[in-house]
Amino acid sequence: MPDLEGPVTRREILKKGVMGAAALTVLPAVAAACSSSSATPVATPTPAPTPTAAGPTIVPTPTTPNYSGRTLTIWDYESADSAMGQSWAAAIDTFKSTHPGATVVHEAKAFEDIQSNASMILNSGSAPDVMEYNKGNATAGLLSTQGLLTDLSSVATARGWDKILTPSLQTTCKYDSKGIMGGDKWFGVTTYGEYVMVYYNQDMFKKYNITVPTTLADFETAMDAFVKAGITPVATAGAEYIAQQVFYQLVLSQANRQWVNDYELFANPVDFHDTALTFGATEFTKWMKNSYMTKNEVALTAQQAGDNFMAGKNPIFPTGSWWYGSFITEITKFKWGIFLFPGNTMAPGSSGNIWVIPTGSKNADMAEDFIDITLTTPIQNIMGRAGGLPVNADPTAITDPALQAFNQSFQTLLKNDGLAYYPDWPVAGFYNVLVSNVQNLMNGQDPSKFLDSLATAYNAGKSGS
Repeated sequence: MPDLEGPVTRREILKKGVMGAAALTVLPAVAAACSSSSATPVATPTPAPTPTAAGPTIVPTPTTPNYSGRTLTIWDYESADSAMGQSWAAAIDTFKSTHPGATVVHEAKAFEDIQSNASMILNSGSAPDVMEYNKGNATAGLLSTQGLLTDLSSVATARGWDKILTPSLQTTCKYDSKGIMGGDKWFGVTTYGEYVMVYYNQDMFKKYNITVPTTLADFETAMDAFVKAGITPVATAGAEYIAQQVFYQLVLSQANRQWVNDYELFANPVDFHDTALTFGATEFTKWMKNSYMTKNEVALTAQQAGDNFMAGKNPIFPTGSWWYGSFITEITKFKWGIFLFPGNTMAPGSSGNIWVIPTGSKNADMAEDFIDITLTTPIQNIMGRAGGLPVNADPTAITDPALQAFNQSFQTLLKNDGLAYYPDWPVAGFYNVLVSNVQNLMNGQDPSKFLDSLATAYNAGKSGS
């Protein structure tokens, strides 16, 4: 998988059509406090029907009474049946009804094409008016330093986007002069969120009389029981993001918000042999030695790990919200549920991808109106009912119990400032560094040498060398 410099989950999103991690609303997983990690059963959830109308939507009064002759060009890379795809289609309909005479050109792009060619496209005369783009230092942050994205700071205040989005969601929308997220200027706006949780096979837990864990020690006791029964507990994937996120969650079990800010936002230098990182590496090694994960999974892709979970081969799958919607429709032979990583107060996760307005946009005012519409509650409700994690939905509008729990967990993380972003985000190329080095760790590399390798790549990327 290419280096995505952010949650590397877009392939699943594109294929499965659900947010975040396929997701990964009212963002990050169970209707329980983050620290308790009590599980939420997902008993026979039913796919949400495709909405037929967005309902009444209040938008700013257009400054021009008629938009005849003007065209708004929108690029995104969501499938039409995804939660975002459904809600944004409704937003386009609302835009048309509130902007008489305007033409909307909506173009679906491949994520990889935008990821690889964004700078070139935005430097040309073919830039769209508004575009979905990947958040993070090496993506949106980089384009902001190149002068290719419109500064939306005053717009965010005037339109109240700064009130709708919580601080942890704003982090990936705002960048400083060096392109580091969490800065002082808005260069993008998110409409949804994503987070990593633990999916579990309820039927297998029940068969082996295993209760849902609430602490890391309980979690390992549960996995020991599966190993004793001859079952590899964890579905993981060394060739893609799954395994590195397992490592990161073990790190987060010993970390706090300041540690995350140091690691992700360069608030302070990071000691790669500190308590959190050392624990993560050594505990991950223990998981391998105890057969919670196996070397057979070193070369697996995320899709293969997901397939193993859906087939009932592994009872535990630690991954993102972007898988949730596909599991609703594809898992039919057993009951499944979710819980937050036991004992942790933080989880990998963030806002979803962001709307950006290229500086070459010929209709920036209409682009702002469109973004505004995508954040309205009726449009956000559509996303939530379709299995997404909206940021401004009415909780009572999401009536499916499973989706309510899914969204409530996200809200719990938001309230606790529990979104810890992703381990590959800090520097360019770090995703591939993590893939190869976590594979080495799975194959028995000494944890200290593993951390040395990460430190070398991280510090070189941070200094720009």
